[in-house]
Amino acid sequence: MAAFFSKLRETMAKTRRSFVTKMTELVTAHRKIDEAFYEELEDILLQADVGIAAADRLLDAIRADVKLRKISDTAQVRGLLQEKMEELLGEQAPLNICASSPTVILIVGVNGVGKTTTIGKLAYRMSKEGKEVLLVAADTFRAAAIEQLEIWSERTGAHMIKHLAGSDPAAVVFDAMQAAKKRGVDAVIIDTAGRLHTKTNLMAELGKIQRVIAREDAEAPHEVLLVIDAATGQNALRQAELFKEATNVTGIALTKLDGTAKGGIVLAIAEELGLPVKLVGTGEGVDDLRDFVGHEFVQALFAEADH
Repeated sequence: MAAFFSKLRETMAKTRRSFVTKMTELVTAHRKIDEAFYEELEDILLQADVGIAAADRLLDAIRADVKLRKISDTAQVRGLLQEKMEELLGEQAPLNICASSPTVILIVGVNGVGKTTTIGKLAYRMSKEGKEVLLVAADTFRAAAIEQLEIWSERTGAHMIKHLAGSDPAAVVFDAMQAAKKRGVDAVIIDTAGRLHTKTNLMAELGKIQRVIAREDAEAPHEVLLVIDAATGQNALRQAELFKEATNVTGIALTKLDGTAKGGIVLAIAEELGLPVKLVGTGEGVDDLRDFVGHEFVQALFAEADH
């Protein structure tokens, strides 16, 4: 666990350096907690991409506690903010793993967010846990997507179901569900296309895929994970809203957290979408995909400068 916290802290270095520096400057510059102090605190939160809704919720909670506890020292607000962030993120939401039949995980998201890499890392993790994994190339729109998934199949030892580029994605999924039963695999991870510029087609395609899955297993898919690139900030929220319209998203897999100073998007997701972040990519390595734990994220955010 200590190793994971260290890795998470490293992953969040850009966000943390920016955030900690600004919080330190804020506390140093203000001797009292007044409106000017709250305005600057709001700016810091928004610059970290916490989003207006989450920032408002945090500030309202802090104002209430400052008044209730009669807090006057600006330095104490730092600890208060940490506490309120942990409350906003809530309890850990682990992946829903089915014990009686293959766990079916539908992966959605726009192209370029790290979708295929996330699938590969998840397959690797499950394989290391002794699970038989079946990868499904249902993004038939791009031949490159099928080829990338093949590479991960070979790398992780996972089985794979594919059709030719341009095939019906739902037909690929049907074959995969049949194969999963015959082979007795433990997990089915399905890649899908992410063409937001053809929103109607995307929604129809995802709806058809879900109907095919449900006909084979009424409880499936057990997870619909939306992959989001942390660096896209508030644009990620708009993407998420479109995918929520198309399918029943159950959680978020957050990638590229190490490449942005705007890691506060995690809080915006929790507040505005009501979706838990379930997985977080912590680097480029095949094993750099971990369960997201809110209080560890906040602790890493508030950690002091690198040693």
